[in-house]
Amino acid sequence: MELVQIRLIVDDFGACFRFYRDVLGLKPQVDDESGPYGKLTLPGGAAAVALHTRADVERELPWLGGRAEGDAALVVLKVADLESVAADLASRGARWVAGPQPRWGMRVAYLRDPEGNLIEFQQWPAPSEG
Repeated sequence: MELVQIRLIVDDFGACFRFYRDVLGLKPQVDDESGPYGKLTLPGGAAAVALHTRADVERELPWLGGRAEGDAALVVLKVADLESVAADLASRGARWVAGPQPRWGMRVAYLRDPEGNLIEFQQWPAPSEG
């Protein structure tokens, strides 16, 4: 598993984007403070903070049960084989909110920790897959 990003679910995208870019000095992947999504890389490029508007999360991820109002962040983890990770974690008691499915050119799945924090698992396509 590899930590890809911590994604913050925000109401005021522009203010948050400017804070992470201008105050903290993170480098935006795309310098567009209009949203609804933006990813800013930490120095060294090993991880990132992503910003995602609450309204877009509610629209784009309806299978999460509409809890975006209470969500403030989600942890994003990259895995090599999402189906085997999903099966392994389920066998250890993980309850998936949404199982492996295609989204944004990759495969994603979601679960919540015991406190209700959202965790997104991503399987990126192999380089030859695009």
